[in-house]
Amino acid sequence: MLKIILQDPRYLAPFNERARDLRILNKPLWLLQRDVLTPYVHRELEVTGSEPLPEVHEECLVYRDNLFFDSIYMYVFLSEAHLLGKPCRAAFSTADRAFYEHALPLSVSYTRAGDCYLADLWYYPKGTFGVQETDVAPLIIDLQAREAGYYHVPTYMAYEQGDLTFQAPMRSLIAIDTWVHIFIADVVFGVFGRAQRYSARLDTDLLYKLGVLWHALYEGRQVLSTSSLVRIGKNCTIHPGAQIFGPTTIGDNVNVDAGAVIENCIIGDNVNVGQGCQLMLSVVGDGAFLPFRASLFMTTLMDNSMVAQNTCLQMCVVGRNTFIGAGSTFTDFNLLPSPIRALDGNARLSNANRPVLGGCVGHNCRLGAGMVIFPARTIESDVVLFASRERRVIDKDIRFEESDHHKLKFANLHPRLYPRPGEAVEESW
Repeated sequence: MLKIILQDPRYLAPFNERARDLRILNKPLWLLQRDVLTPYVHRELEVTGSEPLPEVHEECLVYRDNLFFDSIYMYVFLSEAHLLGKPCRAAFSTADRAFYEHALPLSVSYTRAGDCYLADLWYYPKGTFGVQETDVAPLIIDLQAREAGYYHVPTYMAYEQGDLTFQAPMRSLIAIDTWVHIFIADVVFGVFGRAQRYSARLDTDLLYKLGVLWHALYEGRQVLSTSSLVRIGKNCTIHPGAQIFGPTTIGDNVNVDAGAVIENCIIGDNVNVGQGCQLMLSVVGDGAFLPFRASLFMTTLMDNSMVAQNTCLQMCVVGRNTFIGAGSTFTDFNLLPSPIRALDGNARLSNANRPVLGGCVGHNCRLGAGMVIFPARTIESDVVLFASRERRVIDKDIRFEESDHHKLKFANLHPRLYPRPGEAVEESW
């Protein structure tokens, strides 16, 4: 089968990078897409946003390169499409809780069609030649969401409901239009979704369930926390005083020191987790460094970034090659019961549909010690912030022009690596 990739030219704030190049579940999105589709396709074509869809005479799959999908969703979609036997397009019902609550808010990639929403994923059994838009039927694939609680808090903290919950899907498809969608893809559709799939297997596979239950009884842990659901790569050093709870995946050449606690995480290669670090429901990229007593909760930390001691990140996304200084705190809850707004796919502030949400830091940033970042605030790539009396609390989005390094004589020592589209960057040398 042929696959045709439609390029999405938009750059996501605050990274100033296209969605296809950002990391989801520790892989660049384009690579994740390729790995999922490898069993089905034999060649590919790539089409820019200004080019028309090529007319071909063979079976083909067409998708936009800002889509995150997993192997389970793609298997079900192609199976149903083959049974349908005619051109079709991926669609969601408005009753799909995972889509409506998590994928749709802040997005600009879905098209409303009656009582469903259309995604940029098509299947053509005999090619695109001569096929009109009216010939394409919507194919609704239920994400099979299960409710998963993640915060048990007093009701006054939730202005619309009591407990705070996510709708974790068994199958995943989401358009990455904003940094919030990276958080959703990694944590809700990734980490939470993986736990839901383990739970489903325990319900249907008796032998597998007995093996996991034996480990749970022997270790005195809950079923999903047992060591049988922990995967550790090659050449890793795990201190006996560290605690690792499943389901967790740890890559190669990882060091975990004494007192560290890792629970339901995805850890990349060459990661160093220092003494007393707390990692829960998070995705940590290759080469990341957490010295000691750093805490990540439902957070994405991309490759080669560092979070210094006594720093707490909750429901955040941090880009690559970024440093966050000691004692910094990313708050995630509005003290007044008002909706949290975040940048949508059109770079405008809109309701994020989340009562609790952290912040986002772009690539190649340097944040000083003791910073306090308000919920849903963003810091653009290449920004340097010094902790000072004038600026210790970040209560608004920070752009590159507001970076503190511009005030210094040697500002060119910090190069700008991620300019906005169309901006020229002076060479630092």
